[in-house]
Amino acid sequence: MKSILIATHNEHKKDEIRQILGDDFLVKSLSDFELHDEIVEDGNSFEDNALIKAKYCFEKTGIPSIGDDSGLVVEALDGRPGIYSARYAGDHDFDKNIAKVLEEMQGKTNRNAYFITVLCYFDENGAQFFEGRVYGELLTENKGHKGFGYDPIFVPEGCDRTFAEMQPEEKNAISHRKRAFDKLIEKFGS
Repeated sequence: MKSILIATHNEHKKDEIRQILGDDFLVKSLSDFELHDEIVEDGNSFEDNALIKAKYCFEKTGIPSIGDDSGLVVEALDGRPGIYSARYAGDHDFDKNIAKVLEEMQGKTNRNAYFITVLCYFDENGAQFFEGRVYGELLTENKGHKGFGYDPIFVPEGCDRTFAEMQPEEKNAISHRKRAFDKLIEKFGS
């Protein structure tokens, strides 16, 4: 079983990744290594931020590491919130973040958006990147209580429910993070 360090303290994200990767990987988080430093994500792109996190983890532990950066990209908002998704209206305060997006979307008929995840796998050979996207539409109000982030206002293409209305296994089968990890697994095998 291959150990892999995920650059997060977020247990939701760790569990989601563990479920996506299955039993072929031993998924560790920053908390497992008592690494509590704040990793400053000051890059100008999803790729930059994923690299910052993955490189930090590998340099601290020597274990192959994955940094990811994810966000919501909204056509009618010129790509916002984008790399600022987690702190769009308040640092990881997704009630405020969602409220800000919904306010900015008032009166807009183009509701197209997508979630994106960029993974950076970093080991002794350097960085490799993997991207996943899931396209859909934004609602005008929250629906559902599962998931996290912008899940309550996002309905994926081909679905009639938000990510927040889906069971975790259902969301994880089609999510942007799953699609990025599928590419990573394809590259490295099990």
